[in-house]
Amino acid sequence: MIFNDLLDCIQNRMRMAHIYQPAMLITLLRRDGISSEREIAKAILSHDQSQIEYYTDITNNMVGKVLRNHDLVTRDPKTKTYSLNGFDSLTTEQIDQLIRLCEQKLEQYLDKRGKNIFQHRRKSSGYISGTIRYEVLKRARFRCELCGISADEKALEGALSVASKVLGRSSSFSKIKNQSSC
Repeated sequence: MIFNDLLDCIQNRMRMAHIYQPAMLITLLRRDGISSEREIAKAILSHDQSQIEYYTDITNNMVGKVLRNHDLVTRDPKTKTYSLNGFDSLTTEQIDQLIRLCEQKLEQYLDKRGKNIFQHRRKSSGYISGTIRYEVLKRARFRCELCGISADEKALEGALSVASKVLGRSSSFSKIKNQSSC
């Protein structure tokens, strides 16, 4: 693609169903035209406020609470920052040693638990195409069929798992149940 093709696509042909296309193009443009799928996924994730809010809650209500109870950190509610108690008294060597120990703890945990440690964060059991997801949500009138909330108010991920369970390996729309849930 040359400049005019990209310009035309961005200005005239790009349909914004979500942030994905411009986020991917920005990543490719900033990385000299080539980027791993993981780098692109991270770029998209950086725009996802729901994930930032989720991990802010984890920081404050779980890990931050535990480390505060151990009297290792302090949280300033006004600035919403954490500080390591006594950090100024640590030497560079001590900081490096503590970082290495934390990295070892992470590695040991990941080795022990494997790839399933974030399984609870997965919404569906596999990739569901945008077309199938759209068909399921369209049949449900873009509402959760359990509580009635609109897809504009909350992500309706249940459509993905329902489609996955019903379709299996098949991609026939006639087999999609008319169910979506939040």
